[in-house]
Amino acid sequence: MPNKNPLSLVCALLLMFTLAGCYNQKRVSSPDGLTVSDQQIDTIGFYSVHHYSLGYNFRVKADTMRLLVQLPEEEINNLMTDSIVVVHDDRLVVADIRYISNDSIDSVWVQVARDQMTIGWVRESKLLTKVEPDDPISQFIDLFSNSHLLIFLVVIAVIAAAYLMRRLMRMGAYIIHFNDIPSIYPTLLALLVASSATLYATIQLFMPETWRHFYFHPSLNPFAVPPILGIFLFSVWMILIVGLASLDEVRKCLRGSDAVLYVAGLAGVCAVLYIVFSISTLYYIGYALLVAYWIWALRVFFKNHHSRFVCGKCGAKMSEKGKCPKCGALNV
Repeated sequence: MPNKNPLSLVCALLLMFTLAGCYNQKRVSSPDGLTVSDQQIDTIGFYSVHHYSLGYNFRVKADTMRLLVQLPEEEINNLMTDSIVVVHDDRLVVADIRYISNDSIDSVWVQVARDQMTIGWVRESKLLTKVEPDDPISQFIDLFSNSHLLIFLVVIAVIAAAYLMRRLMRMGAYIIHFNDIPSIYPTLLALLVASSATLYATIQLFMPETWRHFYFHPSLNPFAVPPILGIFLFSVWMILIVGLASLDEVRKCLRGSDAVLYVAGLAGVCAVLYIVFSISTLYYIGYALLVAYWIWALRVFFKNHHSRFVCGKCGAKMSEKGKCPKCGALNV
């Protein structure tokens, strides 16, 4: 016979409502079987867009930066607030990130800390203009991405290269493309610099987020980055290797002041090539210039170094009659 005790019925109903009201925080399984909470999902989403997250390390590059001690809402609502100041070269770590939707200036606020006693909030837009990643590669990129420095380098490099080329041409000194040494390495170095500068500008032009992520998480390993960045890093390594080979060739072919002047001229030409192709590519002109430069540079090299004659004194190969580039003997 069924139990009709009202107390038992009430207890059973309460138990059902209790179990039905239990809430389990939503968790998502990752492909490797690990579970990810909502907070972690938000962190991953922020990282994918902004390329940094909690625990990321910055270095202050500005003279000073103001940090809000109170919560960002107090600053937005024009309440009385205190601030602390961090200075140039201070190391900071990201302690917290908040979205403030009613902030008309910047909805993202970042809390950074220098130490346990120096911690505060700052808008992300202000933060990123006053800091740089605490990594030497990122700091190198930041230095050469400075527009004022780039303009300064353009002016100085063009003036210096023009003056140096004029002096070297008058002196009859050896210089790349015009009175070059019998080695392909200097020409190859110049071509690599021009190509790398074009590729660098291409990444910034068509894949800015890829370059931005590389800026926050740099690497010198071509196989640890996306393919386009891998090609760029490979070209940078090739510049270093070919550059060393060029110095060795200059040492073999030239002596004393001739070698110094040639290396200085080669460095000046490479500096001008980097600036010209990195800027012109941003306006799509660099691609045509690069093709024309490759054709011209290789044609000049093979034309000038096609050995048709041999020095009668030392046996060195010569492209034309006249003064031997090795021993100085006159061949007519």
